[in-house]
Amino acid sequence: MTGNKAVAYKGPGKVELIDIDYPTFELKDGPGVNPANVGRAVNHGVILKTVATNICGSDQHMVRGRTTAPPDLVLGHEITGEVVEVGRDVEFIKVGDVCSVPFNIACGRCRNCKERKTGICLNVNPDRPGSAYGYVDMGGWVGGQANYVLVPYADWNLLKFPDKDRAMEKILDLAMLSDIFPTGFHGAVTAGVGVGSTVYIAGAGPVGLAAATSAHLLGAAVVIVGDLNEDRLARARSFGCETVDLTKGGPAEQIEQILGVPEVDCGVDAVGFEARGHGHGKDAEEAPATVLNSLMDITAAGGALGIPGLYVTGDPGGVDEAAKKGALSLSLGTGWAKSLSFTTGQCPVMKYNRQLMMAILNDKVHIAKNVNAKAITLEEAPQGYAEFDAGAATKYVLNPNGYLS
Repeated sequence: MTGNKAVAYKGPGKVELIDIDYPTFELKDGPGVNPANVGRAVNHGVILKTVATNICGSDQHMVRGRTTAPPDLVLGHEITGEVVEVGRDVEFIKVGDVCSVPFNIACGRCRNCKERKTGICLNVNPDRPGSAYGYVDMGGWVGGQANYVLVPYADWNLLKFPDKDRAMEKILDLAMLSDIFPTGFHGAVTAGVGVGSTVYIAGAGPVGLAAATSAHLLGAAVVIVGDLNEDRLARARSFGCETVDLTKGGPAEQIEQILGVPEVDCGVDAVGFEARGHGHGKDAEEAPATVLNSLMDITAAGGALGIPGLYVTGDPGGVDEAAKKGALSLSLGTGWAKSLSFTTGQCPVMKYNRQLMMAILNDKVHIAKNVNAKAITLEEAPQGYAEFDAGAATKYVLNPNGYLS
């Protein structure tokens, strides 16, 4: 039996490399697995040897103890891999194919999948619509920060790279297709970014930087990124963004210095429920509705907010009882008065990933450089999590099987 090591959540602030079973074409019981999914046959799946698997800010929420994730949950939903086994019912994906795995797990058969709403598939998570690998309350599909991982509904879910050698030349860029690049792109698209737009993106983490990259790709005239972290703001400036340092005050007055008016056409929330208030640096107190309320203030009437930042229904570390249930004090009246549109939820990765793959392969975008992607070994994952949590302006890409140089 081939060995399989994986990165697992062990408790607040702690991840460890553990030994886990090599995948089979059946979903087994384990930490976080929904009982209704135990024993589920996955003859439509494949087993991947992991080429790249990224550390995501959404993983970090769990690792901080800010969700109801159980100990020993295997992490990782940003997966790129080479097919080493195919299930009995797989028709089109073959052994040897190198593929990107959308972080959304989708069946391809339900109403929502047929409407391209793959982030809210109805058949893969018994608890609620939508699923993902290695994530709390998402059905219990084992995460991909491991040597090997099972991918269900492979013919539907996998994006095969058209040429393996060409793909490996750009593999750090292509590794961003599983989540952050489509997620950032979705944030920009749903905010209404187009040719000539002015855009404010809250958050200069990897998703925020991906949203900024996407806004440029969509033709924005000015892309402004706000954060409390100067190193991350420097990353944004490195590829042509304007920046707002929120340790120096709120965004409106700084946007006015850039644009001449204190508002933008389009707003993107790439922060989510661990948002902090303005003006107090790294010691700013948590205020989970801050970003959403400030975006409503600075987005022009008739504009839109794209909200790829994660909000949860269960947060043990919430600032009050309401926040622990995901109930936030939103100034909805502001949004109503300004006729603002809102789009929330998981990005439906398949809606965008093929087009973004083509942009990468044809040198129209350099997402890995923009997010400062860095390959590290599986053994270095705990250190990568710690550095990312401390605010490193880096997108950590795990290299479990030595594919990455």
